[in-house]
Amino acid sequence: MGNLLIEIGLLIIFLGLILNLLSQFNLPVLPGDILIQKENFTFYFPIVTSILLSILLTIILNLFK
Repeated sequence: MGNLLIEIGLLIIFLGLILNLLSQFNLPVLPGDILIQKENFTFYFPIVTSILLSILLTIILNLFK
């Protein structure tokens, strides 16, 4: 159980670093993603992007299985 928690923590750190790097490239907002911009506040929730990444990763991981 301890090793699983460590692996999940490392995965979360890795994903956080990737998200920080990708935010610098100003990727386009796909239709269906939620983007709310106010004066001093920006909220971005990539629903469609998450679904597409999930499908892509599922296909890739099933190829290696």
